[in-house]
Amino acid sequence: MGLVHEIDYGTPASKSEKQITLTVDGFTVTVPEGTSIMRASMEAGIAIPKLCATDMVDAFGSCRLCLVEIEGRNGTPSSCTTPVAPGMVVHTQTGRLKDIRRGVMELYISDHPLDCLTCAANGDCELQTQAGVVGLRDVRYGYEGDNHVFKKMDGAENFKWMAKDESNPYFTYDPSKCIVCSRCVRACEEVQGTFALTIEGRGFGSRVSPGMHQPFIDSECVSCGACVQACPTATLTEKSVIQIGQPEHSVVTTCAYCGVGCSFKAEMRGDELVRMVPYKDGKANRGHSCVKGRFAYGYATHKERILNPMIREKITDPWREVSWEEALTHTANEFRRLQYQYGRTAIGGITSSRCTNEETYLVQKLIRQGFLNNNVDTCARVCHSPTGYGLGQTYGTSAGTQDFDSVEDSDVIMVIGANPSAAHPVFASRMKKRIRQGAKLIVLDPRVTETVDSVHAKADYHLPLKPGTNVAVVTSLAHVIVTEGLFDEQFIRERCDWSEFEDYAGFVSDERHSPEQVEKLSGVPADKIREAARLYATGGNGAIYYGLGVTEHSQGSTTVIAIANLAMLTGNIGRRGVGVNPLRGQNNVQGSCDMGSFPHELPGYRHISGDAVRDIYESLWGVKLDNEPGLRIPNMLDAAVEGTFKGIYIQGEDILQSDPDTKHVSAGLAAMECVVVHDLFLNETARYAHVFLPGSTFLEKDGTFTNAERRINRVRKVMAPKNGFADWEVTQKLAQAMGLNWNYQHPSEIMDEIAQTTPSFAKVSYDYLDKMGSVQWPCNEAAPEGTPIMHIDHFVRGKGKFIRTEYVATDEKTGPRFPLLLTTGRILSQYNVGAQTRRTENVVWHSEDRLEVHPHDAENRGIRDGDWVRLQSRAGETTLRALITDRVSPGVVYTTFHHPDTQANVITTDFSDWATNCPEYKVTAVQVAPSNGPSEWQEEYEDLSQRSRKIATLEAAE
Repeated sequence: MGLVHEIDYGTPASKSEKQITLTVDGFTVTVPEGTSIMRASMEAGIAIPKLCATDMVDAFGSCRLCLVEIEGRNGTPSSCTTPVAPGMVVHTQTGRLKDIRRGVMELYISDHPLDCLTCAANGDCELQTQAGVVGLRDVRYGYEGDNHVFKKMDGAENFKWMAKDESNPYFTYDPSKCIVCSRCVRACEEVQGTFALTIEGRGFGSRVSPGMHQPFIDSECVSCGACVQACPTATLTEKSVIQIGQPEHSVVTTCAYCGVGCSFKAEMRGDELVRMVPYKDGKANRGHSCVKGRFAYGYATHKERILNPMIREKITDPWREVSWEEALTHTANEFRRLQYQYGRTAIGGITSSRCTNEETYLVQKLIRQGFLNNNVDTCARVCHSPTGYGLGQTYGTSAGTQDFDSVEDSDVIMVIGANPSAAHPVFASRMKKRIRQGAKLIVLDPRVTETVDSVHAKADYHLPLKPGTNVAVVTSLAHVIVTEGLFDEQFIRERCDWSEFEDYAGFVSDERHSPEQVEKLSGVPADKIREAARLYATGGNGAIYYGLGVTEHSQGSTTVIAIANLAMLTGNIGRRGVGVNPLRGQNNVQGSCDMGSFPHELPGYRHISGDAVRDIYESLWGVKLDNEPGLRIPNMLDAAVEGTFKGIYIQGEDILQSDPDTKHVSAGLAAMECVVVHDLFLNETARYAHVFLPGSTFLEKDGTFTNAERRINRVRKVMAPKNGFADWEVTQKLAQAMGLNWNYQHPSEIMDEIAQTTPSFAKVSYDYLDKMGSVQWPCNEAAPEGTPIMHIDHFVRGKGKFIRTEYVATDEKTGPRFPLLLTTGRILSQYNVGAQTRRTENVVWHSEDRLEVHPHDAENRGIRDGDWVRLQSRAGETTLRALITDRVSPGVVYTTFHHPDTQANVITTDFSDWATNCPEYKVTAVQVAPSNGPSEWQEEYEDLSQRSRKIATLEAAE
């Protein structure tokens, strides 16, 4: 076992189809036109010395180490900036080149500290390596010149010296070791797109500078780590490397945060994680990362992590640590008792969108085979279930149509109800790169988000619609396209049902859907709607990306259908650069849906009522399956309050913090007799738990995640589970305790069962994933290499289906008591309910949830920035501090939900999507008023939280 080494070709690959043949040091090599000599040489196995070049950024040609000689040309051009030409003959190693390179290296070393033995980059320093490559043996210029290395020169203060910047919690910046190669600056610009770094000064006085000569923590840096990864010296170094040392082996795995599904090399020293490095061959992230995936893994070893099973009789009792055997036996006995006493349907379970496909599959299998009911649900329903319904109805499949690479060919990008810059930052970086290349951007969002107003990638049209009017605005876009004859008739006739289109066209052409009428509902100027519609319809390849701002509404499913209609209208389906793409919130939201986590569906989105589908599982599992759909989470809670639902197994979800109407959730949990929480920490839901089963992190297990582009990625175990078992093993042991004859030896066997029973996964196995790197379902005999682009020649359902999208205003309305509309979202540094990120240094950037209030609304209420305010709705109230900003429109307030002491979901109501029960998080009528601090409810909640987390200490034996 060693480090996974990736070849750095020096410059990016050319996409040209035309091939060029040249000779490098006597070897013939053929490469695409536009390839640099440096890359062509590397592909021939000849490494040219370099410092400023790396294949993650464009060629720069500043270090002058990569010079070559070309027959028939004068001089020594840089190989990184010189493209290949037919018949070119290149020499990379001549006496002249050797002398030049050694001379250049002498200049670098004359201005660089020689503390190599104690340097954090020792063993991983490109400057050190290249000095050896060019044969440097002496520095004629000495080390005492006009440089920035030493704090003092000749006993006096050296004003050119700069102190090390350790303000960022994850990495340090040591200016004395900077060789001004500009790789970090270019990575920040070209890869991340933040433009937070620059080069200040000239000559020996040149420095990398964050912002306007600021500390990193105060600059615009988003801590994605691209600069650290690009740095060839110890100038930018992870603090973990400084503390632990260089890693000695690495394992490729998949990030466990958002739905982008980035691939990383977990670099280890023994069983200690040194750092996470984005993997260039990862097809979702292509070597990039964000602050969470790159640095925020400290929760895995946090002191609050629970490592031993615990039980208690009543939720007011302190927890008692027990053995795994006792905990699982107790749980199995309690579940059997509850079913005997209250009936077969008195218990159920919730799968996790943070756990692997294999673990999710086992939980739903336990419920169906062991509990003998379909009372299984998942957090995916409270975020993207309308996606499954809407795309299923229109296209025939419940997932996005494209891979992330597709955005590189988009001409018009429409983002609806999503803020990728904060919630899906790695995809956002790729999207913004395309925008900087000339693509146009349309954003539908009530706020001026980071996606709307990003550096060098601003929205061409921002439609700041009133929360709850998505259907009206998207349907109005279709109105313009149809009434102005901008639809793609040929595509519609070939790929869709023409009679259904005619009906739909008649519907959207009605004057009530015109931008002028919709402006009265949404607040979006009619001319903006018209111009945005024309741009999407006529601007070339049009791609739509959407998020929870679409789905978490009472008409979430209708909006998804409206989006699907829009793409079909314009023929933007079935090729690169187009499509309809839901941005999934958690790492395995897509996978939890795929694995049958809904009460009405078996794996692969097949309805439980289908006899043929049930036969597959009944013959394999040896039980008769219930053909009736089970209870969703709200129904379980309702039944608990009514006294008919008594026990629940919750794996990796915190429904008390994440689900709407917190008081309803707490009432339901309190009414149950056996609540089993299987998680890393004593989360908010564990306040009402009777059994706690410690979970394992993504670093401690094997499995797969399925990301937002349907990509199945391997998760690989890099260390032993600190709790003793991976989550799939815990579920298996619980099943065995309940009498089921499960005997999986490895998660690969679970995937084999999934492939055996689920057509879209038929060809998927661990061996195949190891061979392919990753695949996108469907992956079967019809699509052996997976399906990057869906619906190429025809829709999965056959013909695309146009469906009317009538706007129906939400029942949640503003009035004199509650005149403002609250909407919610995420912030870059935090993730979901914050259970993981709050236990990392990410709290430096977001230590509390704040309420964004428009200056006009704040002035009317006597609220100043930073004041405590009371946020009240029909459902409840909480307090938090105000952030006065014009990012929200007058009449709209906004907050995040990452911190449990805020409990934003006390405010949200029980209104939900008409088709899927997805909660309406994004529209809540509220009032905001000054407050003196935390409310009485919050203080009681905090007190109960502290008491419910007490763990009894064991008394010493006599």
